[in-house]
Amino acid sequence: MKKLILIRHCQAEGQHKDSPLTNLGVNQARRLAEFFTEKDLKIDRIISSPYMRAVETIHPYAYSHHLKIEQDARLQERILSAEPVDDWVDVVKHSFIDKNYRLPGGESSNDALKRGLAVIKEAMEDPNHLHVAIVTHGNLLTLLLSHFDSNYSYTEWRFLKNPDVFLIEHEHDFYQLQHIW
Repeated sequence: MKKLILIRHCQAEGQHKDSPLTNLGVNQARRLAEFFTEKDLKIDRIISSPYMRAVETIHPYAYSHHLKIEQDARLQERILSAEPVDDWVDVVKHSFIDKNYRLPGGESSNDALKRGLAVIKEAMEDPNHLHVAIVTHGNLLTLLLSHFDSNYSYTEWRFLKNPDVFLIEHEHDFYQLQHIW
C-alpha cells in the first residue's frame, strides 16, 4: 500500500521564500521527526517545496534517517498576485469558491492544484518508494486535500496549524485521507 504524508511546514518567521523557522518552529520540526518515528511511518522519499521553511521542517527527519530532500518548485506556495494584496484573505476565500479566479500575475486555485497534483501523481506512480513525504504550504495543501475530500475548503484552510500532517493511503483505485497531527 502506497502512503503519502502531506505536511504543512512548521511555524516560520514570515512568508518570504527564505523565511526560516522560528525557535518554536525548529522545536516543532524535531517533534515532527519524533512523531514519524513513534508512529512507525517509515518515510523512504522526501519531496519538499524549495522554500526554506518547508525544507527546515523535514530536515531533522531527513538527517536522522539519511534521506535526501528533493526540492520541487511545484510545491511552493500559491502565488495570489504579482503585486501586494491588502485583502488577501478575501481573495483566498473567493478563490476557493471560484477555482478559476485569479488576480493579475497570480495563479487560480485550479492552476496551483494542477501543479501540486502532478507531484502527487509522480509519487504515486514511483515503484521504488512506498512512503513519500510531501512538504508544502497551507493554501496548496488545502487544495490538494480538497481533491481527495470535497469537505476541505476555505474554512479548513483557516484552521490548519503549523505544522499539520495528513496521510493518504492508496491501494488500487481507493484513497483514504486521515488527519494525523
